[in-house]
Amino acid sequence: MHSNESESCCSSRHAPVILAVLAASLIFAGLVWATKKYTTPAPLGTERAAERAKARAELTAAEADALNTVGWADPVKGVVRLSISEAMKLAEKQWQDPGKARKELIARKEKESAPPPKVPAKPSEYE
Repeated sequence: MHSNESESCCSSRHAPVILAVLAASLIFAGLVWATKKYTTPAPLGTERAAERAKARAELTAAEADALNTVGWADPVKGVVRLSISEAMKLAEKQWQDPGKARKELIARKEKESAPPPKVPAKPSEYE
């Protein structure tokens, strides 16, 4: 019986130490959690991120519309925007004769990049 007394004696001696280590560990874990909670800043720019996502969606929709529909690129200069499929058909047809197509391409580019006509000067009120 002496061995049972020594085991119960030792286990009863170690119980407070084990409880103290467990309590200290829990306190330490709680302090780490609280420190992390109070020192972590809120995510920055959530409103800005939503605004940017909306702007990107609008831009993507506008680009898709520009690529797939016919419209005016510059109505003042008479430059028309074609859909991709129509532009490919036109390019295939025009480039049957590469020399002629090159001349037309240069002429279109010059027309597009030409400066707009000057606005006439306002006549003097005394004229």
